[in-house]
Amino acid sequence: MKRLKLCFWIILAIGSLSVFGFSQGNKFRSDDPLAADPDQLSIPQPDSVELSQTMDILENTFALRPQKDVPIATAENVNTLGEVPDSSWFTNRMSQRVMTIEELVRGPNQVDGPDRSVPWVIIAVKSEGITPGFTIRDGRDDVYFIKFDPPKYPQLATSTEVISTKFFHAFGYHVPENYLSFIRREELRIAPEARLEDDEGKERPVRESDIDRIFKWAFQHPDGTTPVIASRRLPGTPIGHFQYHGTRSDDPNDIFPHENRRELRGLRVFSAWLNHDDSRSINSLDMYLGSPGEGHVQHHLIDFGSCLGSGSVKPQTRRAGNEYILEGKPIVKAGLSLGIWDRPWRHVKFPDYPAIGRFEADFFQPQLWRPEYPNPAFERMQIEDAFWATRTILRFSDEMIRAIVETGQISDLDASNFLVETLIKRRDKIIRYYLARINPLDAFQVTGRTGPSLSLEFKNLGLEAGLASRSSYQYQWFRFDNQLQSLEPLGQISSSTEPSLALVQDRAAYLMVRISTLVSEQPNWKKKVEVFIRNDPQNPTVVGVDRES
Repeated sequence: MKRLKLCFWIILAIGSLSVFGFSQGNKFRSDDPLAADPDQLSIPQPDSVELSQTMDILENTFALRPQKDVPIATAENVNTLGEVPDSSWFTNRMSQRVMTIEELVRGPNQVDGPDRSVPWVIIAVKSEGITPGFTIRDGRDDVYFIKFDPPKYPQLATSTEVISTKFFHAFGYHVPENYLSFIRREELRIAPEARLEDDEGKERPVRESDIDRIFKWAFQHPDGTTPVIASRRLPGTPIGHFQYHGTRSDDPNDIFPHENRRELRGLRVFSAWLNHDDSRSINSLDMYLGSPGEGHVQHHLIDFGSCLGSGSVKPQTRRAGNEYILEGKPIVKAGLSLGIWDRPWRHVKFPDYPAIGRFEADFFQPQLWRPEYPNPAFERMQIEDAFWATRTILRFSDEMIRAIVETGQISDLDASNFLVETLIKRRDKIIRYYLARINPLDAFQVTGRTGPSLSLEFKNLGLEAGLASRSSYQYQWFRFDNQLQSLEPLGQISSSTEPSLALVQDRAAYLMVRISTLVSEQPNWKKKVEVFIRNDPQNPTVVGVDRES
């Protein structure tokens, strides 16, 4: 397989040379910035991967932590603007534009849920995981995986799964279609071929009593209906989980180490917002799409039942989001103090909302948030990765957050309002923390027609977020030699009070402007942002953005 991967890249390199020539020193090529990563070339179907959750915990906790004396590489899969191109991992949605509320509410869903014109047919019963469930085939012959709410916590798992799925879809990740549905026990039939694995590991036919037992465990409304999450089967053939480090050796398209992918590093910020502490390999799924030998791998995030305040079958633990399962410093600190020192998160107060579980915003600190155990991509997140994710979160208005929460159909209005308010508070904390640590200029574009009327315009996301009331900008223009990657100043350092700079008049093929933002209460905004422009007389275009970290 390594030879296949090598051949793949030799062919790709030859193709690149034929298009771009031999000017290996060039910073920018003719098709920059790339909007899509060509990682969906036809490959043989990879083998299915079995992942040991225990080994994943031990490996990530003890073997894959970044070494303090080794610099962390910058994200490798970004284009010249610092953006994540569309790929088998990610599709730009809210990361590139403000989606409509209708789009956000629809999420990944392509239909209106399982067809109810005929009884659902049970074709398998779930025999692993912490939540009971089964697999059904609906009236359209589509397959869905069915999960339930625990009896003591109605709506906790189902509403969480629906709400969180829509958020992660909006962020840009590939996720399943998850529908909230209501069923009755008598509306189900068991297929003759349906099987389950019993407690002794033996396979046997599914019995009516197996289904009765699941419904006895699950929450039911007084009218006899049972709320469920119906997760539509993903297209393609499942080939196991992906890991947050390394690459998949049997996928020649998979060339960027996963820990160095910006969308996986930035996932830490999104997960912190929604308290997705279960963001680990076991809750991912790779699917092979296409006919054997003609398809490619697509990477998905799945199972969002342990987000917000839900721990799937019960409220989140107090530890969730605050400390790893195995974290040395708190263990040592508690031991040396003979138990006198106590973890502060143990004393956080939570309102009593069974449909919400344990979710809060007052104790929450974005930079200290933790998943269940160390994640190699999360631990290598740099400020540029965090800025990329924070910029997306900034686009979610209060109205948008409320609209997404309402798709969970939480019957307790006070609980629903609390969830909205908590998400808003956590959003604002994330924005304040990360936008204060980098120069938050964004959305660079050349405007105007030609000549002296051309300007480079941009947005100051920090001002939009209310982190300062006003700012000024210090800048200097340069002529940029693309092949030698050298700079020649064009004039002196200047200043502006507006996020608009007149484009310098020069015949150079490329221009660069270096900008600092001057605000007394935000010292990190002085960090430089370098914006590169392809100086085409007919269509000058921003082709590169470099940020000082």
